[in-house]
Amino acid sequence: MSDTTTDQVRVLPTAKRVRVYLGGLLAVDTTDARLVWEHPYFPTYYFPADELRVKLEPTGDTRTANTLGTPVGFDVIADGTVASGAAVRYLDSPIPELQDLVRLDFEAMDAWFEEDEPIYGHPRDPFHRVDILSSSRHIRVEIAGQTVAESHNPRMLFETGLPARYYLPLTDIRMDLLQPSETKSLCPYKGFAEYWTVRIDRVVYPDVVWIYRAPFPESQKIAGFASFYNEKVDIYVDGVLEARPDSPFS
Repeated sequence: MSDTTTDQVRVLPTAKRVRVYLGGLLAVDTTDARLVWEHPYFPTYYFPADELRVKLEPTGDTRTANTLGTPVGFDVIADGTVASGAAVRYLDSPIPELQDLVRLDFEAMDAWFEEDEPIYGHPRDPFHRVDILSSSRHIRVEIAGQTVAESHNPRMLFETGLPARYYLPLTDIRMDLLQPSETKSLCPYKGFAEYWTVRIDRVVYPDVVWIYRAPFPESQKIAGFASFYNEKVDIYVDGVLEARPDSPFS
């Protein structure tokens, strides 16, 4: 089966075995899933409707049509466990391949697996790459005119579609200016992140610093290093101030 691409939507088959659990039961177990890019940022899984092992009950709600067609919502029922509105079908989709497929809401399910490995947040994009390189470049981070970090031992992280990130040893950061935040986030490529807020002269800069203390195996080189949002602070690389990038995190 080939890649299906329209002006707005890309549909790609995958050879991976994908399993999804709800209520401790298999909701689907297939080697015939599709990756569908509903927006440019990352894909989501769609499954053949006849391979679902759970019951779908129409919700009867009305949803606004989009480039995929008119979404029809369903409750997902697994032996008494109900995930309300957690399935969507596009029975009238202008993309014929989607008409027989079902999308399960990622967060509403209990667990997702590609082969025997769990996945988190959303499926990994096969066209998305993360490169982490050790460097000796001089990185200096400034907030409100004050240097809050300076290092000659950064890890440079290059990720498709995002600005380069500079991960710095904690010993090169003014930890006295940082306050732990309750914010957490999850990246399917790097893992679970914790955040700090910076406080300078009673001014608070929330969640501008983060760390992956135990990143996924492919991102181990940034374990214990912290990074600042280029979009929200001033970063000098080898003495040159970088322009603040425009990104989804701006």
